[in-house]
Amino acid sequence: MHKIPVTVITGFLGAGKTTLIRHLLQNNQGRRIAVLVNEFGEVGIDGELLRSCQVCDDEEDPNSNIVELTNGCLCCTVQEEFLPAMQELLKRRDRIDCMLIETSGLALPKPLVQAFRWPEIRTHATVDSVITVVDCEALATNQFVGDLEALEVQRQADASLEHETPIEELFEDQLACADLVLLTKGDRVDDQTQAKVQQWLKQNLSPSVKLIQCQDGKIDCDLLLGFNAAVEDNLDSRPSHHDTEAEHEHDDGINAVQLLLDQAFEPSVLVQRLQTLVQQQEIYRIKGFVAVPKKAMRLVLQGVGNRFDYFYDRPWQPHEPRQTRLVLIGRELDQVGIESLVRQGN
Repeated sequence: MHKIPVTVITGFLGAGKTTLIRHLLQNNQGRRIAVLVNEFGEVGIDGELLRSCQVCDDEEDPNSNIVELTNGCLCCTVQEEFLPAMQELLKRRDRIDCMLIETSGLALPKPLVQAFRWPEIRTHATVDSVITVVDCEALATNQFVGDLEALEVQRQADASLEHETPIEELFEDQLACADLVLLTKGDRVDDQTQAKVQQWLKQNLSPSVKLIQCQDGKIDCDLLLGFNAAVEDNLDSRPSHHDTEAEHEHDDGINAVQLLLDQAFEPSVLVQRLQTLVQQQEIYRIKGFVAVPKKAMRLVLQGVGNRFDYFYDRPWQPHEPRQTRLVLIGRELDQVGIESLVRQGN
C-alpha cells in the first residue's frame, strides 16, 4: 500500500497554523484529510476549533479524523504520545488521502520528522513537506525575534557573539526545516514594512525555499500538498541548533496557564483585562472560548501581544456547559494573579 503523505505545519504561537488548517479542511477538493493536533497546555483549544469545521462525513465521528495530543511539546513526546496516535491513524490508512500535523508553537520540527524514520511509521507514511507559518506583523514589531536591524549589525560586527534566545533559535530551526514559508498578517503592516520583513526572511532561507503571502489561511491546497519531498530522508540539508545534542531542551521558563470559569464576559471588557495582563506579564499567546451574556453562540478568542481577534463560531450545544476556557502561554506566568485579574468585577 502507498505511503500516506504527511504535511507538517509549524510556526510560532499565533502565526496562523490553525486558521490555515481550517481552510484546508473546508476546501479539501475531495481529499480525505486526517489531522493530528499538538497543544501546549492541558486544555485543548485548537483541536476543538478544527472539529467545528464540520467537514467530516455525517456517519463519521470527527474525533476519528482529528487526533489531539495535549500537555506537551510534540518534539519532546514523540515516543510517549506521537507513535500511538500515528499507529491509530495508520489503521485507517485505506480511508486517508493525506495527513496534516499541526505542531505546537514551541515545538522543533526536525525531531518530529525524524520520528518518520521509525520502522512502525516509515513503511506507511512519509513527510511530504514542512510548511512554516510566519506572522509578518510580529516580526515587524520585534515581538519574538528582537530588533532585526540591530541583531544583524551585532552579528556582522562580531560573528563570535551569541545573541540568540531559545525562542530565536526555535524560529531559526523552523525556517531551516521548511520546504515552504507562508507569511501571514501582512495586511496589518504597510507595504514598505512588509517588503523589509520579506527581505530579511529570504536572507535566512535556503534559495530553494519559496516565500508566499497568505491572508487568513486562504491558499490553494495544490500549493501546500504534493511536494513529494520525503523530508525524513534528507534531514542533513536542514540544519538545527540541536543537531549535536542527544536530547534538546526547551526554555523551562515557558509555561501555560489554563482558566476554566463558570462566568460570561463582554468581549471588549475581557480583551481590556487581557491586554492589561500582557503589560504585566510576559505572555506570548492567548486563545480559548468565551461565554458571552445573552448570546447563544460561543465566542472564539485569540490574542498575540496587544492584538486580539474574536468571532462567534457556533451555537452552544444543549448539554454543553457555557464556560469560559482560556489558555495563556508565556514565561513564568502567575496562575493566581492571572485568574484574579480576569475574574475582577464578575
